[in-house]
Amino acid sequence: MSEEPHGLDSDVEEPLRGHNRQPIVSVLGHVDHGKTSVLDMVRSIGSERQASVMDREAGGITQHIGATEVPADVLNETCKAMLGGKGFKSPGLLFIDTPGHHSFASLRNRGGSVSDIAVLVVDIMEGLQPQTIESLNILKETKTPFVIAGNKIDRLHGWRCEHGRSFIESMQAQREDVQSLFDDRYWKMVGQFSEHGFNLERYDQIRDFTQNVALVPMSAKEGEGLQDLLAVTVGLAERFLEDRLTDTLGSSQGTVLEMRDEVGMGKTIDVILYRGQLKVGDTIMLAGQDGTFTTHIKGLKRPKGMAEMRDAGKRWVNFDQVDAACGVKIVAPKLEATIAGTTLHVANTPEECEKAEEALRVEWRGIFENMPVMCSVCHEIFARKSFPEHTQKGDCKGAEEERSGVVIKADTVGGLEALAFELHQRNIPVRQATVGPVNKKDILMAKSAHDPLHQVILGFSTKGNSEVTQDLERDDAEIKFISGPIIYHIMDAFEEWMDETTKAIEEAQRESLVYPGRVLYLKDHTFRAKGPAIVGMRVLGGRVHLGQRLMKLDGTPVGQIKSLRTRDSEDIKEAQQGDEVAVAIQGPTVGRHIEELDEFFVDVPERHVKRLKKAGLTPIEMEILDEIVLLHRKENHFWGR
Repeated sequence: MSEEPHGLDSDVEEPLRGHNRQPIVSVLGHVDHGKTSVLDMVRSIGSERQASVMDREAGGITQHIGATEVPADVLNETCKAMLGGKGFKSPGLLFIDTPGHHSFASLRNRGGSVSDIAVLVVDIMEGLQPQTIESLNILKETKTPFVIAGNKIDRLHGWRCEHGRSFIESMQAQREDVQSLFDDRYWKMVGQFSEHGFNLERYDQIRDFTQNVALVPMSAKEGEGLQDLLAVTVGLAERFLEDRLTDTLGSSQGTVLEMRDEVGMGKTIDVILYRGQLKVGDTIMLAGQDGTFTTHIKGLKRPKGMAEMRDAGKRWVNFDQVDAACGVKIVAPKLEATIAGTTLHVANTPEECEKAEEALRVEWRGIFENMPVMCSVCHEIFARKSFPEHTQKGDCKGAEEERSGVVIKADTVGGLEALAFELHQRNIPVRQATVGPVNKKDILMAKSAHDPLHQVILGFSTKGNSEVTQDLERDDAEIKFISGPIIYHIMDAFEEWMDETTKAIEEAQRESLVYPGRVLYLKDHTFRAKGPAIVGMRVLGGRVHLGQRLMKLDGTPVGQIKSLRTRDSEDIKEAQQGDEVAVAIQGPTVGRHIEELDEFFVDVPERHVKRLKKAGLTPIEMEILDEIVLLHRKENHFWGR
């Protein structure tokens, strides 16, 4: 082909020609810029319209990759005004919806790498944002051609939308001042894309699609400009990706988007099949944590109509065979080892096995060498490329019983990656990460963490199994279980729990601290002279606590407090400033070691001094502490430093 759209690699092998498959389109962009809204608008067209995925998606943010097929007749009907009586050659479009939250970078990478073409959704009112730029980098790295959906034109002051209308018709119907507002936003975006090396231009003004990135202004909320977006996307794919779209023969291949635990199915994988076909009974080869492995297909399932893969519920249809390109759920044994993002190969023959083994070995060693893996000995997570060094250098501490790190669970590998990402951003180690419901082993793992702040299980879109559900929900549960369908809500709850736990720990430590105090032996308040001496005392400042030791103002040791009793003969553990109590002191004898009207300090251990200075002492407590420190430093200049 003499010309190619921006981002398409021309150095490819000559494909085996087969039937014309549907283009795979990924939808990328910054959170809240309208990616799922665009797909909801796509799903709402035609006779098989579905309820809004965004309404069902927790928090209104897509947190799993999904795939939706739009058949050719729906495309042609929607875009007929722009096609001028012609029709698309493609049998449809396969849309992949990807999360926009920053912690789902790995999911976006998987969605972007399998795509033939991409739609990058940008809010024209906000322009390029961090995840927009990240998506641009993904598209540049994977050399994927893309179209910009300039969403939310309805937010322009004075812009009037009409459902189903094309952008060209809409632009012509707007007032001049409104058109000027649009132009201001448009040229601002042109400048932003230029800074990242892309020539942006409105699709209806482009003469050469090989040199410019097409911008399609639209409103997903009001349903305006959809036909423009679909027509440009399919048109570019058919014009520039013909070889790729007919590369459907030969060894069957697909990309594993997710491995998940489905109720009634067990471990399954969601796959985008982009070449060949899959049949029930086929042997397939996949990449696992410990290398490649083979298994056989027991079931092929696809969602009904235009339902979305991650949200199909019970709306699944069983197939004996599926052909590229399509999204399919595969039921098979041993899938729990699968690494999401790798390639699935059919391996029915020795030749196919050999080719698949070689391809997966290169893929495993290259693209995924940085994927986090867990040491089976010590349960620490390391980058794959550093894993051998970890064990060889003796850094593995498998024999050590006390380990650090939290336990994380999710319904998919992508969910685990997102949780791990958020925890890494907060410098919190992960001790164990597995897919599926929380089980007894997870609880024991969390309970054995030596750090109280790590005795927690974080669950993304997963709950406890029937054996442990009640244990997790008890108020006096052995470990903390924080779960939910929204990542940032989980992290907020986790941080709140850590703050509360830290305060409780500090309070417990505070209670065990020996606080400074000063007491006066009251006149005519001797109740027993010795064994132990029991005398009346007033707390002049600070506090005294059961078990603490007293010393004279010159530093001479006196003895240990064995009991404290109020005037009402009530035993107490602590007395504070102004209290008058009967104090039993083991050690001294009245008249020989102590006398009425003597004053004493509570003798503070040296190791407590630094902690006390950070413990929020009252001015009187601080004054008493300073006197105690000065007293000890007469003998040891460095005492308490």
